Amino acid sequence: MATEATAPAAQVGLLAKLCEGRERILREVRKVIIGQDAVVNDVVTSFFAGGHCLITGVPGLAKTLLISSLGRAMDLTFRRVQFTPDLMPADITGTEVLEEDRATGSRKLVFRPGPIFTNILLADEINRTPPKTQAALLEAMQEHQVTVSGTTYALKEPFFVLATQNPIEQEGTYPLPEIQQDRFMFSLLIDYLPKDQEVEVIDATTSTAGAQPEVCMTGGELLEYQGLVRRIPVAEPVISYAVSLAARSRPTEAGAPAFIKDYVSWGASIRASHYLVLGAKARAALAGRPHVSVQDVQSVAYPVLRHRIITNFRAESEGISSEEIIKRLLDAVKPPRSGL
Repeated sequence: MATEATAPAAQVGLLAKLCEGRERILREVRKVIIGQDAVVNDVVTSFFAGGHCLITGVPGLAKTLLISSLGRAMDLTFRRVQFTPDLMPADITGTEVLEEDRATGSRKLVFRPGPIFTNILLADEINRTPPKTQAALLEAMQEHQVTVSGTTYALKEPFFVLATQNPIEQEGTYPLPEIQQDRFMFSLLIDYLPKDQEVEVIDATTSTAGAQPEVCMTGGELLEYQGLVRRIPVAEPVISYAVSLAARSRPTEAGAPAFIKDYVSWGASIRASHYLVLGAKARAALAGRPHVSVQDVQSVAYPVLRHRIITNFRAESEGISSEEIIKRLLDAVKPPRSGL
C-alpha cells in the first residue's frame, strides 16, 4: 500500500491541489448555504467519486439551492426538472420530431435532446412521478447514455444526477423502486436548521445583498480529480472490511448477526461494497491522504447503506430504522487488527 513517503510526487502534488480546490468550493457554497455542513461535504464527496446522490427532506430546506450553487462553483451546466405525476419519460430524455426541409420539401426525424443532456441534472421531488418516468433515468445513471428509437446518445461528462425527494409519508408520492435507489451512491438526509442558523438565513434572504458563488473549478479539472480518486490504493484488509459490512447486512448470509435476520428483509448489494470503497477513496483524497483507512470506510457507511438496507415489518413495528441497523452493524463487524 502506498504511503505519504512512497506515493509518487506527482500524485501528492495533485492531492494537494484537490484539497485546495475542495476548500475553494466549500467557501463559495457557504456564500449562499448556511449550515448543513455534513450534507454539503457528502455531496462534494459524491462529485469527486463520480456518484449520484439522493437527498431526502421536507420542502423549503434549500436542497435545490445547494445543488445549483455547487454547479456554479464548478462551472458545470445545470438543469432542473420538476418531477410531477404527469411527467413522461420523453420529457426527460428527449424525443424525435418530424422536421421538413423548406428548400427540398423532404421530411426526416430529428432528435431533440431533453434536459438530461447536461452536467448536473437536478431531479426535483423524484418520488412525485410514477415509476415509468423514474425509470427513464436508469440507463443514464449507469451507462451515462440515453437510447431513443434504437439510437444511443452519449451524455456530457462529467454527469451527475442529484435527486431530491419528500418524506414518503406525504401525500402524492411514489416510493422509488429498490433497483433505482441502488443506482444512487449516497442517500442523504437534510433536516431543519438550528434556530441561530435559521435566523441567519432569514436575515440574509430578506435583505438586498446577495452573494453568488464564483467559478473555482472546471469540468475538466473535476474529471482529472475523479481519475486521481480511483488511483488511490486500498489495502486488502480495508477492502475486506468494506465487503464484510455489506455482506453481513444480508439476512441470507451465513455470518449475518441475529439482528439482521430479525429485522432486515433485504441487505446491501454488491454495489454497496463498491461505493463503500470508492467513497472511502474520495474521503481520503479530499483529506490529502494517498491511502485509505478503515475510518474512511466507516465515514461513508451511513450514506451508502441507509437506502440499501430494507427493514421488515417487525423492525417497523418496533421502531427500528435502517440507521439503527447500520449503527449495530458497525459495532458488530470488527475492523482489521492492523489498525489501518
